[in-house]
Parts: sequence; structure tokens; C-alpha cells
Amino acid sequence: MDRRVFLGGIAGLVAAARAAWAQRAGKMPHVGYVTSNPRTANVDAFEQRLRDLGYVIGQNIAVEYRFGEGHADRVPALVDELLRQNIDVLFATSAYAIGAAKQASTSVPIVGVDLETDPVDAGWVKSLARPGGNVTGFFLDMPELGGKLLEFLREAIPRIQRVAVLWDAQLAEAQFKATESAAQARRFGLQSLAFRKPQEFAAAFEAARRQKAQALVLLSSPAVFLHLKRLGDFALQYRLPAISVFPQFANVGGLMGYGPDLGDLFRRAANYVDRILKGTSPADLPIQRPAVFELAVNLKTAETLRLTIPPSVLSRADKVLK
Repeated sequence: MDRRVFLGGIAGLVAAARAAWAQRAGKMPHVGYVTSNPRTANVDAFEQRLRDLGYVIGQNIAVEYRFGEGHADRVPALVDELLRQNIDVLFATSAYAIGAAKQASTSVPIVGVDLETDPVDAGWVKSLARPGGNVTGFFLDMPELGGKLLEFLREAIPRIQRVAVLWDAQLAEAQFKATESAAQARRFGLQSLAFRKPQEFAAAFEAARRQKAQALVLLSSPAVFLHLKRLGDFALQYRLPAISVFPQFANVGGLMGYGPDLGDLFRRAANYVDRILKGTSPADLPIQRPAVFELAVNLKTAETLRLTIPPSVLSRADKVLK
């Protein structure tokens, strides 16, 4: 038998089983998807994993999307809209979306993806192993990652002594404090560039220039992710070697990016949505951390900045852009 025909038959059987399950449940499963940012490739990763699991959007599952387009203040209203749709599961990405969802409902299952928040400290879950409520998901919760970014900078550019850190004052205090401690341990001079809105980015880079920062670290924030290209342009304009917790930063002109594979997180989140739709309680699904981290290096940016990235860094890079 032709292998493609065989695999296609298997996929069809899985999809049919899903459809039959939905009919037995009395209605098509209904998933809400809310984020403070616009649609990105992460949505595609989520949808692809649903297809791999046998779901066909519009046939045996419905997915309602709400995008905040970078406006966190819009998110609570978007969450309310979705809850009025009588959804079975709410998939919320970013601290703003998860926080609004948790405040709006203590009964609708919530699967979250968030890179800034400790879900226990935030009061969203009782423990990582047994969340105990209606929230579960995938959380970075690794403020020490800022220290790893500093290590990559020092290895790539040994002469660096003073580093500026751009961080979201509304979400990333724990990240900044951990990065500050790591900088002190490595004898870096550190300049804090806290922001509350993207309109402050230009002033932050001017402050870095005035205080003679030699490199820049971008900590995690929905606003940073949304404006990676703009921040990459600023870094080149001010001739600052920059590294971000988002590997995609290297794709848009940043020198380096090191952090979690977001596509992997969104695919794993789809697995949790599937398990909840099949009857598992979010209270019993443990909070997980990212499993895949990537290092990306932009050699074109290095050349523009007249830097030579050593082989010790390039040999560990998952992606080298030339």
C-alpha cells in the first residue's frame, strides 16, 4: 500500500473519531484564544498541533480568536466576549490575558503561556505539580535566564564591561533583579532601562548612549516581543550589540537571541487543550517550563558592528544568520 495513502487513512480515522466524540458530547468543542498581542506565527503552531491531534477547525472544533493588538487594557473586555460564547477552554497567552481570564472566571478551564510570571506567586495556582484550580499551562518563570544572556555577551565580546538592560516595569521586576545580581557577580556595570510603554524605547536608547553602555540585554515582555524589529533597528542605529530572550531577535537585526522555542510551547499548549476537552481537569495538569531553548546569532549584524563572534559561541548556535 502507498505510504501516503495509509497515513492519510489513519489521519482520517483519527479525525472521524474526534468528530464522533464531539457529537457524543452533544456539541462541537469550543475553544477561546486570547492574547494581548496581534496574531503571530505562534497561532499557526497551535493550530497545526490541533490538526495533528485530529481536529479540523470548523468541522469538529471551533476556535474563537481575540487579539489585543498590543493594547493590554483591551484584554479584559476580550476575555469577557469569549466567556459569553460558552467556551469549553480558554487559551490565554501573556500575563495580561491570563490575569484577566483568572479574574473573570474560576470555573472555565484556562491554559496559559506566559514568560514573565511566577504562577504560584501570582496566586493563579496552588503549586506547580498540582495547580488545584482552573489554570494550568506553560510558564518560563526563569528570572535567572538574564544571567545566561550576560554570559553569551561576555563570551562573544570579552571587552564589554558596561551593559544596559531594557525591562518592562509592569511585568519583569523579578527578571531584572536576577539579571542585576548576575551582573554584579560577573563584575558588569549595569544600567537599568525600565519602561512602561513602547513609546519610551527611543528615550531608553538615548539614555544608554549618554551613559556609554557597551551592550544591551532585552528581557522578556509582550511589548518587547511585539516590537522586536523596532528594537533591532534601534540597536543598530545606536551601534549596541544586543541580545534578547527571544531567539527571533536575531532574525530582525539583533546580534543574538537566546530563549525558549515559542512554537514548541504553543504546540504543547494545544496538547493541554486536547486533554481538557477529553475530560482532564486543569487542576491535575502540572505547570510546565519550556523544554527547548535556542541560540540564534546574526553574523551580518556582527559585521556591521565590526565584531567577530568566536567559534565557541557559533558552535552552540542553533541558527546562524549570514
